[in-house]
Amino acid sequence: MFRAEAFAKTFEYAELFVQGLICTVSLSALTVVFGFILALALAVMRLSDIHVFRFLSRERQRSLTARGGALYALARFNPLRFLSTVYVEVFRATPMLVQLFIIYHVVLAGVGIPTFKLFGFIRFERFVPCVVALALNSAAYLCEIIRAGIQSIDGGQTEAARSLGMSPWKTMRFVVLPQAIKNILPAIGNEFVTIIKESSICYTVGVQDIMYAVTTVKSAIYTIAEPLIVATCVYFCLTFPTSKIIAHFERKMSAGDRRSGADTARVRKSKNLALKG
Repeated sequence: MFRAEAFAKTFEYAELFVQGLICTVSLSALTVVFGFILALALAVMRLSDIHVFRFLSRERQRSLTARGGALYALARFNPLRFLSTVYVEVFRATPMLVQLFIIYHVVLAGVGIPTFKLFGFIRFERFVPCVVALALNSAAYLCEIIRAGIQSIDGGQTEAARSLGMSPWKTMRFVVLPQAIKNILPAIGNEFVTIIKESSICYTVGVQDIMYAVTTVKSAIYTIAEPLIVATCVYFCLTFPTSKIIAHFERKMSAGDRRSGADTARVRKSKNLALKG
């Protein structure tokens, strides 16, 4: 099934796979950065408590509820939460390939993206739409991860920060988000691994990633099995060490939480003994 001479011919194009590796890592890194920024904004929007029609009185709401409740629902309407929810549901419910084609062939088709080559081989006008599409898709999933992390923080800490005079923005920035990000860091790392694998569809629009190298080598040596095996090994060498690094940091953070919990238990025990004494 696999031929040694075909592998030998495939390795003659090793430079293409190296270029594909660089392109894939660049795509994934930029996607995580921009996707995280957008997801953070979306998560805050989903947790917001902004009701633009709050001015409707409770009495009027109750009277209109009996007639169908349209204005009552309008008074409770949160536009930021609505927009972020629609965004998340749409991007999670549609295929990544469709989103990429819409971004590349429709949304950014008439935009004058500069035409030059990153690192001497990545076509920038094709690279940018892929980063945009991947970041928009990743943000929909990261948004839910960040929202769950924020909601996992005890509400008493927010109340304590507000009682000290901190504004809602400072409470979120200095109290809630640092703890939430610590809790969701492993999930964000796993999302990075997922993006590395999902970026393989970008070859469909001509981005020189690992799968683009496979198609190029296939056209040169007239076989597909051996280039695919090489691509599989390259993806494995990217994702497997990344997964292990994420697991290592997850264990370290868990150990720190266990130590802090044990210290708290010891302090409580010593206080109880002191009270009994």
